[in-house]
Amino acid sequence: MAAPSSDKLLICCGLIVLTLLVFRPVVGHDFVFFDDDVYVTHNPHIQQGLSPSGVRWAFTTFHAANWHPLTWLSHMLDVQCYGSNPAGHHSTSLILHAFNAALLFLVLVRMTGRTGASAFVAAVFAVHPLRVESVAWVSERKDLLSGAFWVLTLGAYARYAEKRSLARYVMVLVSLALGLMAKPMLVTLPFVLLLLDYWPLERIPNAERRLPNAAGALVLEKIPLFILSVASSVITMKAQHAGGAVQPVEQFPFAIRIGNAAVSYVLYIKQLIWPTGLAFFYPHPGAWAISQVLGATFFVLAVSAIVLLLARRRRYLPVGWFWYLGTLVPVIGLLQVGGQAMADRYTYVTQIGLLIMLVWAAADALDRLEPRARRICGSVLAAVVLLPLAVAARTQLSSWQNSYTLFTRALAVTDRNATAHNNLGALLAKEGSVAEAERHFRAALEIQPRYPHANKNLANMLLEQGRKEEAATYYRAMVDSCPDDVESLNNLAWILATKPNGSDADRAEAVRLAERAVELDGGKNPSVADTLEETRAAIRP
Repeated sequence: MAAPSSDKLLICCGLIVLTLLVFRPVVGHDFVFFDDDVYVTHNPHIQQGLSPSGVRWAFTTFHAANWHPLTWLSHMLDVQCYGSNPAGHHSTSLILHAFNAALLFLVLVRMTGRTGASAFVAAVFAVHPLRVESVAWVSERKDLLSGAFWVLTLGAYARYAEKRSLARYVMVLVSLALGLMAKPMLVTLPFVLLLLDYWPLERIPNAERRLPNAAGALVLEKIPLFILSVASSVITMKAQHAGGAVQPVEQFPFAIRIGNAAVSYVLYIKQLIWPTGLAFFYPHPGAWAISQVLGATFFVLAVSAIVLLLARRRRYLPVGWFWYLGTLVPVIGLLQVGGQAMADRYTYVTQIGLLIMLVWAAADALDRLEPRARRICGSVLAAVVLLPLAVAARTQLSSWQNSYTLFTRALAVTDRNATAHNNLGALLAKEGSVAEAERHFRAALEIQPRYPHANKNLANMLLEQGRKEEAATYYRAMVDSCPDDVESLNNLAWILATKPNGSDADRAEAVRLAERAVELDGGKNPSVADTLEETRAAIRP
């Protein structure tokens, strides 16, 4: 039963206070040396704050292999308000997350009429340790913004379903469009709206003879929404290809992608129930053991069959389960973007489906009890679930305090993490701890010999130390994997041209590399043109 408005307001305030209490330390955290430089601290367009040229850039750029203009505008607004003070940026993220938790409660209670269950879903969503990455990582502002528009779209759709009108439909369309401009994760939202038509909105009748016509009409109704999703998908693919984020099939064959997808579906559930060993980056294992892939596939298929069998009496089961399965499709790794196997941030909206499924099942069980026993058991269950989650979230939050804590935590809880080794090496090199940095760069390359960033970072550090012959080895590896990297081409050309007793072949290669660097640079960096002159001078008699 839905609560009076005063009770809803009280619950919203409680959710906001709970979220702020758990995540309060994030306000004292620093930016991290992982994408925050790309998104905020070293991004000249963001650093100038809100401006006409910045707004134009936000809507036209594929920077960071994404098209998300609202996210860029959000970062610009933060810089306008707080400058480069990380406390302000983190405060915005925290407030957004608290808002999302309260909004999720209001939308769920409006759609279902179940106040207690809706509040519990929102509370678990708010304090779960898997939320830490999205809240504590400034670069993941896009999760929080898109999450807000995700829930706003659900609310607008629930209102439209109550009384259909063009104005209400336009609100759904606008909310979805804005969400897609924050993060393309919302491409699956029209599919989720179809699930909500089944339950709790119950726009799909039980009668089998009426089902095809009703379902068909509901699909047709959402064609404009699907068109938006397709358009966003096309733009996103272009952005990710332009940014070099899409991994080639040679590196991740399709069989490996399917196997990782199956296992990841199960691992995300495990993390929901037992959130330990969380890290900012989970290295892709390559091929999982066939037993793990088959076991995970069987589990997913078995649960799917069970929820379908129980669908007539418990409609929330297939809705929650297929919400979870469907919304993960864009990020499950079938189209491999980046080198991670999975990521905590991908659960921000996807696991709401699982929470609905589990909490409504628990609520049904509690409904069989007497009112007093139901209240006591419900309160105990809430405490037993929420308190450990809040403590775990606060603990996980400490790993995001700064770059050093972030990278060392990842190395402590994951195996063969080349990304964490490389990032920690880059941080140590920046701080002057070159011996430690070199150890981590070499550890990264031992795991992943063709890792471009580790090759380049190690080469740059060796060059600064005057170890040119060693640096050339790693620049060459970098150029082999990334032939259009201007800095590596330029530096390798300079090393070969200035090599004592260098051969004619070395000098000829230096000219070729320098010419390629100048071509790619387009005259933006005078030092690149200087290197070309130096290489040509080296071959003159």
